[in-house]
Amino acid sequence: MGATKTDQFTPRQNRIAKLAKAVGHPARVAIIEHLLKVDQCICGDIVSELPLAQPTVSQHLKELKNAGLIKGEVEGNSICYCLDHEAFKALDEYFSEVVSAKTSAECC
Repeated sequence: MGATKTDQFTPRQNRIAKLAKAVGHPARVAIIEHLLKVDQCICGDIVSELPLAQPTVSQHLKELKNAGLIKGEVEGNSICYCLDHEAFKALDEYFSEVVSAKTSAECC
């Protein structure tokens, strides 16, 4: 099995791929949408909003946090999560470039 060759791509390409991979699961999209509505919340609040067990939600939160899409602060015995808007800005800039790129009229 071949190893991935991320070192052969630009830092930007690797970052966009990491962010996009983190958003590539509907549960993570639901978590992001929930955080957009409430601005910040603790894991227990997110668990009550999703049809998933607490350990599963925690794993999805971990993936989002590792990708840099969310931040978490310890508040007592829980962690309060919020969106990292800089990461979403990077995605927005990338996809804005893709959408606004001029393509050939003869493209398939």
